[in-house]
Amino acid sequence: MSSAPSQPPEDHEHDPIEDIVPMMPIVLPIGGAVLIFLLAFIAVSMA
Repeated sequence: MSSAPSQPPEDHEHDPIEDIVPMMPIVLPIGGAVLIFLLAFIAVSMA
């Protein structure tokens, strides 16, 4: 029987999602504010 490796291999491919996840607390509120502003602008312009 062979023993299991103690550490996972380090040759896994780079995942771009791992770079974006730490920025989510900043990006999501800004995106939400822009979306609300655009929807309010459309509502006012249609009225």
